[in-house]
Amino acid sequence: MPHFLMNLRHVPDDEADEIRALFEEHDVDYYETPPSRWGISMGGFWAREADEAERARDLLATYQQSRQDTQRADYARRLAAGEVPSFAQRLWRRPVTILATLLAVALILGLSVAPFLSW
Repeated sequence: MPHFLMNLRHVPDDEADEIRALFEEHDVDYYETPPSRWGISMGGFWAREADEAERARDLLATYQQSRQDTQRADYARRLAAGEVPSFAQRLWRRPVTILATLLAVALILGLSVAPFLSW
């Protein structure tokens, strides 16, 4: 019976590659199912045996903590260097996209709340 290890939905390619390399380095017997094009099926990493799944989960926990620390440090560095754009900078770069998104959110919110209001 297969044992689920990790969902691949919204996982960046570099992270998935690092996990594959980690499993290969530690000789974890795993297989991978790709996520569907439209996001209906999740895809992920799987192990065939329960003991292999437990070992893989331990490796994943250590890896994910390390990646979290690395990504947070990188974000803090980019924030301090002024490389993270503010909302105003994003609005200036792509005003039509941002305003259209805000308008769509307001429209959906309005349509969702309208039945509960007495207009």
